[in-house]
Amino acid sequence: MAKSRALDKRRKSVKSIRKITRTMELVATAQFKKAMEKAVAADAYTKRLVGLVHDLSQSGEQLEHPLLIERKQDRSQKDVVLLVLSANRGMCGGFNAGVMRLAAQRLRNFQNDYAGVYLEVSGKRGISAFKFRGVEIDKSYIHLQDKPTLEQVTELADHYLEDFITDKIDRLDVCYTKFDSLSRQYAVIETLLPITELTTEGDINAVQDELDTDLKKAALVKQANEITADRTDKGAAGLKEHGNLMFDFLPSPESILEELIPKAFKSKLFKCFLDSAVSEQIARMVAMKAATENADKMIGLLTTSYNRARQSQITNEILEVISGADALSN
Repeated sequence: MAKSRALDKRRKSVKSIRKITRTMELVATAQFKKAMEKAVAADAYTKRLVGLVHDLSQSGEQLEHPLLIERKQDRSQKDVVLLVLSANRGMCGGFNAGVMRLAAQRLRNFQNDYAGVYLEVSGKRGISAFKFRGVEIDKSYIHLQDKPTLEQVTELADHYLEDFITDKIDRLDVCYTKFDSLSRQYAVIETLLPITELTTEGDINAVQDELDTDLKKAALVKQANEITADRTDKGAAGLKEHGNLMFDFLPSPESILEELIPKAFKSKLFKCFLDSAVSEQIARMVAMKAATENADKMIGLLTTSYNRARQSQITNEILEVISGADALSN
């Protein structure tokens, strides 16, 4: 009797756990849909803005901006910031582990190459992981990861821009989980400052390829080209040509870049937070779905074992009753 009771107790425990994992799966699915909408909405704007900054910087004008000025090349005299985006909660598979593994490797490389390395971590799991490893954290954030807003990220971006312009830092790297599709998310490290690292030719070519495959983005490009062509037909002054790109600067290239470059950086940083949030919900959704399916299998096995144990116990009890009746009759 003890064995069947133990099996029944364990089965009830697994059923309770299954209810929790199923609920977490449904919550993660709902949060994923909301985060996905925000990430997709920001994706086209961010990539087009970054591409526009690159095109303007390569338009042939002698442009000067604090974020475009090359710093001293000696790494031993530079200060670098590594921003790590992790989750505030667990139960999301290898989401945090992938980011932490990549961030720890980059941190070791920075400590060997740069004069000053500042580690900033967003998310309770990342903070706990670095503390467990005995790594000192310069700044930590626990309010940005779950549902980051543009206002919160803009405040953080302004701080980085001010430090970069005033030569307090020379480089900013962000380690996060990049979202490509529902089936593909991976940990990456991107250099956001200096801004020239954000607008490399390879990145722009990749952006253009993605724009060409997206109908909505292609419509935006077509609309922009029609506006440019219309201005060209009107014979606007100040037209510049660089390769296949033609621009009409009004009022001046400097004033345009003064407005676009900080926006491009803020938009890219915001996109990093959005990608991380979407990837976290996908990882939790997949992990909880797998846990729920495993719980279903375990419940089935425990039910089978319980039925067999109960059947065996009933059979033994019947045999005992029959044996007792035979003994009394004799």
